[in-house]
Amino acid sequence: MNKLGIIKSFFQIKKVLLAVIKEYKNEAEKRKLSNINQETNQPTSKKPEWDKDGDPIPKGKKKKNNTNSQTRKRAKRKGSGNQKKDNIEPDVTQRNDLQNCPICNTDISDRKITDEYPRIIEDLINFSQKTIVVEEIQVRKWCPACKKFVSSVSELALPKSDIGIRAMVLSAYMWVVMALSLPNIEKFLKNIFRLTLSTSGISKIMIRLSKILEPVYDEIREDVRSGFELYADETGWRVKGVLWWLWIFANEKSAFYWPDRRRGSPVVEKVMGNIFGGILISDAWHAYTKISCLDRQTCMAHIFRKIRKFIEKFPQYRSILTFYVKLRKIIKHGEKLKSIRNEIGEEAFGRRLKALNRRLKKLLAWRKPNPILEEVIKKVKRQEDHILTFVEYENVPSHNNYGEYIIKKGILKRKISGGSKSEEGFRSYTCLQSIAQTCYLRKISFLDFLTKSLIHYTRKGRPLLLAQYEAATENRVLNKKTGEAA
Repeated sequence: MNKLGIIKSFFQIKKVLLAVIKEYKNEAEKRKLSNINQETNQPTSKKPEWDKDGDPIPKGKKKKNNTNSQTRKRAKRKGSGNQKKDNIEPDVTQRNDLQNCPICNTDISDRKITDEYPRIIEDLINFSQKTIVVEEIQVRKWCPACKKFVSSVSELALPKSDIGIRAMVLSAYMWVVMALSLPNIEKFLKNIFRLTLSTSGISKIMIRLSKILEPVYDEIREDVRSGFELYADETGWRVKGVLWWLWIFANEKSAFYWPDRRRGSPVVEKVMGNIFGGILISDAWHAYTKISCLDRQTCMAHIFRKIRKFIEKFPQYRSILTFYVKLRKIIKHGEKLKSIRNEIGEEAFGRRLKALNRRLKKLLAWRKPNPILEEVIKKVKRQEDHILTFVEYENVPSHNNYGEYIIKKGILKRKISGGSKSEEGFRSYTCLQSIAQTCYLRKISFLDFLTKSLIHYTRKGRPLLLAQYEAATENRVLNKKTGEAA
């Protein structure tokens, strides 16, 4: 082979190798993009991306901090630590006499007392040695109006149950609020209260409670539907090892949890209906776009988290960092504009909002972006119409952190229990968790409400609703104030 042939062969081989390397790089970048999408769908358990600094700190570098370590000491948070017990009335008063020196055991019983001081101690009652067993004598009589025999009603337990209401309520509290597994609830009841219940028995109690409390569950859904802000999110769940989805729909005073096999738009339509008359705040999942609403706000914390992943995986493209900083500035300026709306007036507010939208359009029209930045811009551009919605409405945030907070109650339960063993168990959990979380948001005692709701069920055959409970509580407070004033 002559020299010319060798040179041609060399360049052909080089061309093939370059093509292979290029294809390999493209495949590697595609894998990185796929991993980014998977990672950013998991909410962070640490500081939210929204609160992080605009410029990611390169590894090995730390921010300079010129403040003294003493000045950086965090102030004590209000309400932290044990509360003072000055206003507590003691149930028992006992005197601790000093007969012998606690150090050397010398007899000092004849010595004069130099000082006395009270000490308030809060403790638990003695652990039960046995359960309280009540024998009820049921009375039966003929009712001439109903034309049938009727029996007296017990308020200690549900009909046809030999477990008391208080035991049921405590089990429900431990299951949904404390997120304990059924075996741990079984151990707690047995060791602390000497009440023997199997995990199967506890499960059946939870299912029965959820069926009784369905009207309360429906009441919460209606309240969420009629609100102005709607926070929505979803996370995976396992039922007998099969993938299901736990959905949440919430506003400032109600949280509705919903179980479903599907993750698509039919679930949103089924739970919330086809039309919602307020602002829907969610991530960029397409299922939420099918519902007709006044407006939507895309979770910017979710978008920022995704862009930060791009910056981390592709540090060679500095343009992604520049895009990130500029987008974040637009959101920050939107927050500031929203806060001064009343000061500058509606006319100036409208002008500045239009200027913000122009800045956003200009940013998304980035000239000659590299392939990775182009992918980032595509993701942001799909949400362009719903990025600055929060500026126009007073109580609408730019993120869905509240929705992620509500759904984390379910995530914690899933991590502890590993999911559910039956569809009925999953549905009963979502019902009871909706009631428990709604009680928390409304500053209502879940234990007290559940107890009174079940007692109401034994009397009337239907549970006490949250609206009825709140009205009765307000009346009691009003009557108390009226009595004190008189």
